[in-house]
Amino acid sequence: MAFRNQQAFIDLLEKEGELVRIKSFVDPHLEIAEITDRISKEPGGGKALLFENTGYEFPVLMNAYGSERRMCLALGVQKLDDVAAEIEGLFKLLASPKESLLDKLRLLPKLGQFASWMPKVRAGRGECQEVVITDNPDIGKLPVITCWPKDGGPFVTLPIIHTKDPSTNSRNVGMYRMQVFGPTLTGMHWHKHKVSAKHFSEYKKLNKRMPVAVALGGDPAYAYSATAPLPENVDEYMLAGFLRKKKVELVKCITQPEIEVPADADFIIEGYVDPSDELIWEGPFGDHTGYYSLPDWYPRFHITAITHKKDPVYPATIVGIPPQEDAWLGKATERIFLAPIKMTMVPEIINMEMPVEGVFHNLVITQIKKDYAGQGQKVMNAMWGAGQMMFNKILVIADEGVSITNYRELARYAFANLDAASDIYFSQGPMDVLDHSCSKLGFGGKMSIDGTRKMEEELGDSPQGESGITSPDAAFFSSRFPEIRSMNTALAQDGIACLLVSVEKNRMNHVRELHQALCDMPETSAVKMILYVEHTVDANDLAVALWRFCNNLDPKRDSLLVRRSGAVACMGFDGTRKTKELDGFQRDWPNIIVANDSTIASVDGKWNALGLGKFLPSPSLKFKNQMYGEEAVVAG
Repeated sequence: MAFRNQQAFIDLLEKEGELVRIKSFVDPHLEIAEITDRISKEPGGGKALLFENTGYEFPVLMNAYGSERRMCLALGVQKLDDVAAEIEGLFKLLASPKESLLDKLRLLPKLGQFASWMPKVRAGRGECQEVVITDNPDIGKLPVITCWPKDGGPFVTLPIIHTKDPSTNSRNVGMYRMQVFGPTLTGMHWHKHKVSAKHFSEYKKLNKRMPVAVALGGDPAYAYSATAPLPENVDEYMLAGFLRKKKVELVKCITQPEIEVPADADFIIEGYVDPSDELIWEGPFGDHTGYYSLPDWYPRFHITAITHKKDPVYPATIVGIPPQEDAWLGKATERIFLAPIKMTMVPEIINMEMPVEGVFHNLVITQIKKDYAGQGQKVMNAMWGAGQMMFNKILVIADEGVSITNYRELARYAFANLDAASDIYFSQGPMDVLDHSCSKLGFGGKMSIDGTRKMEEELGDSPQGESGITSPDAAFFSSRFPEIRSMNTALAQDGIACLLVSVEKNRMNHVRELHQALCDMPETSAVKMILYVEHTVDANDLAVALWRFCNNLDPKRDSLLVRRSGAVACMGFDGTRKTKELDGFQRDWPNIIVANDSTIASVDGKWNALGLGKFLPSPSLKFKNQMYGEEAVVAG
């Protein structure tokens, strides 16, 4: 389904009861983000929010993609799996043998559909250029939000960024945050693995300015396509055309005519990046990991023009401690790209799941149809070689014997099939630069847990554990080990051979020594895995504990295997914060993201005037005691 523009999408959200208009004044500095954080953590993702009174000329749209239903509305489908089914059908049609003339004729309508999805550059100006500002453009006149108190400044958070390869003229459309430094200056936060960063490298070789254009708004398919993990040199607007079943119409920019942008966008910010410029110190920024990403050097983006439609709406999002709106963008990618992965790289894959606690790259669960020994390892290597899956940290593989969407059943099944000494595989390679647990930026450890049923050739030497496991309660262990602040024994008591332990470290190798001591106890003889988290984390709050654990773990460096004579092997993982003093960790360690007290109090005071229903306390209150010092962005 194609939307005429972003306003048409807003109208549909309102018609479907998915939008709340907020007419009271809300400050884009911290308050919009705090309100959105409260709403987005409601069951199902809450409502989309249109802030109409921001102190600026333009309203702000938040949480527009923040539920499965709104994501489906944005893409014009009943359910996200419908897109995957259509893609799979296309792959099968194109790959099937075409022996007869009739077979080939059947393909012609689909080829016509392919042509109808290709973007088209039209003459003249677009709706996005109804208002043109080339004399003294000022991004400060847009309601660019500041999300979190320790952010380096206001950031553009839903920018659809257009660049081109100077040699091939091929377009890339990506989404990279932009910190505002002045009226005509922002940062351009593209990581070295991204296609736009490669384009920048080519311009640097040529010593030429790189034209760049940023779109905001328009058909919601554009923003999704900019986030999609497409292969290099595949035009994101072809995917957008496929999703909306109508080609994307583009127009040339006014001051950067080499770049074309969607005609129906709300705002266009035109400019350039000069390779001869000094880089700018950008950040920190409260990121989708739930931690502040650390500041670093990035290119400068110089603004040459701002254009917009009449009566535009400024779209934005926040990221932070999950769940947030980006979880649903990730869910769309999980469903939509299952078919291409299956058809091109991993034919045995049945399903894929990215739990929200894993913040996309940290934890991926894959279900396969298993036919032979070693197939889990084969899939592991294929997945880690598949585009942005190279950033995956923890890969869990199951087979058709269990549903991977029922996490408790999955855990019980995987642990029953697991030999901790032989079914956990470690590797290392490129990691997301936002992963603070790596000893070196962008490079660290990975692991795959093979929870599939084992064939004879795959059986390890360790004895098999009991199917039902009992253990004493947490008080039994904490009375013997005072550093244990809390312990989750409910999993072990439910037939899942795993303990989750909150520990306060006070010396080098503390977690390793504690793990050995716990494994030596007869009460843990059937436990196959122990996960350790920071002492400020409640081990019985499973969602939060797993989120903290996945973020703070380098699997290869932080693994602690204990082999036990006559009992199952037990793997420990140190998912605590790492410091120089206690772990020899040399990088800075970021803080988790919480709102400050003054913003919480301000939103509390105006809540009844917002029209959002029952009072929702700040989610940040739950996490205040987990910070490493109120004023510290980094510690270590």
